[in-house]
Amino acid sequence: MIPLLVTFCIMLACCVLLLALRLAALHRAADELRQEFAARIGEDTNVGIDLSVRDRHMRLLAADMDKQLHLLRKEYLRYTHGDQELKNAVTNISHDLRTPLTAICGYMDLLQKEPVSPTVKEYLSIIDNRVAALKHLTEELFRYSIFLSVDSYYEREPLSLNNTLEECIAGYYAALKKAGIEPDIDLPEKQIIRTLNKQALMRIFSNVISNAIKYSGGDLHIVLTLDGELHFMNLAPDLDALSTAKLFDRFYTVESARPQGATGLGLSIARTLAEDMGGSMSASYADGMLDILIAFAEMRSF
Repeated sequence: MIPLLVTFCIMLACCVLLLALRLAALHRAADELRQEFAARIGEDTNVGIDLSVRDRHMRLLAADMDKQLHLLRKEYLRYTHGDQELKNAVTNISHDLRTPLTAICGYMDLLQKEPVSPTVKEYLSIIDNRVAALKHLTEELFRYSIFLSVDSYYEREPLSLNNTLEECIAGYYAALKKAGIEPDIDLPEKQIIRTLNKQALMRIFSNVISNAIKYSGGDLHIVLTLDGELHFMNLAPDLDALSTAKLFDRFYTVESARPQGATGLGLSIARTLAEDMGGSMSASYADGMLDILIAFAEMRSF
């Protein structure tokens, strides 16, 4: 009886050892799958996932993952190629439109100098306004396509959000005064430093301030917090919560509020630049007040 029990215990121990080895092999295979998948997804290669273990099920799983990776890479290349083609097409079309539009504007100037009846003069004025709006749209479209195609904002340097904002506001002094806007600016005494691209940051501020000049109810309140958050707040009676949610959509316009020639690209470009530098940009609407928030979360200030 005792020899039988000993034999049974030895067999049981062997089974446990085999199961432990099997489990260890599966763990190793899972780790290899994870590492191989991470390596393949992060590089442009057709090399398949290779496992050191001989387990049939794990190797089948690796083969299926290889197939999915090939499909994903193929779709990515197709998307990248198509996206670049679209950007090039937009750039070429907008560029081709600029020459005839410039010529039309020149002929419109000549026509307005000719003696015509009041009715014809009124029609010419309407046509001139619409041509100017179309030319402005084409210019914005061209600049936007160039912005998407060329990475000209990759350089970074420590910047003071306080000083950069003040510099941008000073540049818009004449436009703010003409619009009857006396901005209320609340900046901390402490310099808020972030590692950003100055040209991109200036463009973000410019687009937001320009947007406020065009569509505000005659006010502009700017707040910079110690956390690197900037609030641009103004009355916007022509907006609502639904239209506010679409402000950053490309080419979205609020027809009742935007003047002729507006493209809806300014805020979209600003948010793209902010996100490329690790920041964020959002908008909220409450009690007739639009609040555009720009945040750069890097906690580095002195």
